[in-house]
Amino acid sequence: MTEYKSSLAQRIVIAFVVMAVLVAGAFAVGIVTAVHLVEERLISAELESDLDLLLKARDPKELHLATRANQFFYFSGGEGRFAIPDDLAELGEGFHEVLREPFFYHVMVKKVGDRRYVLIQDQSDFERREQVMYAIVLIGFLLCVLLATMLGWLLGRKVLEPVARLARQVRHRDQLLALAPPLALDYAPDEVGQLAAAFDETLTQLRQALQREQLFTSDVSHELRTPLMVLASSCELLLVNPILDERARKQVERISRASANMQKLVETFLQLARAESGQTNGVSKVSLQEVADELVLEWRAAIEAKGLCLEYISSDYTSGLYNGSFLRSILGNLLRNALHYCDSGYIRLTLQADGFVVEDSGAGIPQDLHETVFDSFVRGNRERGDGLGLGLSLVRRICLHEGWHIQLTPVVPHGCRFAVDLHGKRAARS
Repeated sequence: MTEYKSSLAQRIVIAFVVMAVLVAGAFAVGIVTAVHLVEERLISAELESDLDLLLKARDPKELHLATRANQFFYFSGGEGRFAIPDDLAELGEGFHEVLREPFFYHVMVKKVGDRRYVLIQDQSDFERREQVMYAIVLIGFLLCVLLATMLGWLLGRKVLEPVARLARQVRHRDQLLALAPPLALDYAPDEVGQLAAAFDETLTQLRQALQREQLFTSDVSHELRTPLMVLASSCELLLVNPILDERARKQVERISRASANMQKLVETFLQLARAESGQTNGVSKVSLQEVADELVLEWRAAIEAKGLCLEYISSDYTSGLYNGSFLRSILGNLLRNALHYCDSGYIRLTLQADGFVVEDSGAGIPQDLHETVFDSFVRGNRERGDGLGLGLSLVRRICLHEGWHIQLTPVVPHGCRFAVDLHGKRAARS
């Protein structure tokens, strides 16, 4: 399962929101706590002062006059309206908050000698104002969080804008061209400018490496053509020699086939190197039908000699024209790969409207190699021959250069299927 990782902009927003929650939350809690403490101390002091005044009264008339409109006074042994109610009888000495539905009361209890005195005061209006204040604090807290979210989003977008622009420039394919302008000139000499300078240095090294690779491939391919032609002509002369015995003739024919295959591979590398350097003169364009017919005729004898059935379906094929050398190399490598890893059953070549499919009933490619089978020097079953694992790597390199896509899927119950899209609609398997 892929682990989800938030983007840098999201992390900036989260940091602002967390900071706002902590700061605004601390202020809100502080305000609520302060209000509660002030309420308790001020009101308790006021009730205690009023209760002391009531205790100085001499008769019920004075008690009635000293009591405020929203206050009620009770004491132990009091009669009538001065008798302590049952819900207040168990309250301890000091300040209390009591809810008598639907009103709130603040209660002060004082004990003098054996007698208990209780003064309660209706605080419903105060509680309502307190609830309004709490609502204002909550709204302020939410507004702070919302403001922090917007500020974090705007700041993250502003801060990351040059980073995103740099990423687009680095990702652009023109950066691999030799004449691509430096990136650092577009940025201030800050952290982003340093990152752009580092990309400039890395891209310069990459361009030089690619240029060296293209020159090496082109030079080596060009230099190998002459000895391969000598080898091929020598094989032709040996084959027409009448004194050559049958065993030696088979060895010479094998050398001749290997030389021809090597010559085609060298030609493909040479054309690929020239194409990647922008030299496209003299490229022959052919149809998929022509290449398929040619290679089926070339490979049918070897496939059937191994006891395999070669199925060729060409009823629905694309009518476009393509680089002949590249198309021959891709199709030839896939047919060779199928022949190499298939011991029984069939090899099927199907031409389609958007490309072609090479399918076989061989041992298949292990699942753990599906992601790396197109890399250089990666081979399937190492017990089969001494190849270097460059065939499929060359196939993918050609497809990437031409904008074609190749996809590998397994065949049930065994085998593999290579689908090549010459129109570039499918996703490539890499």
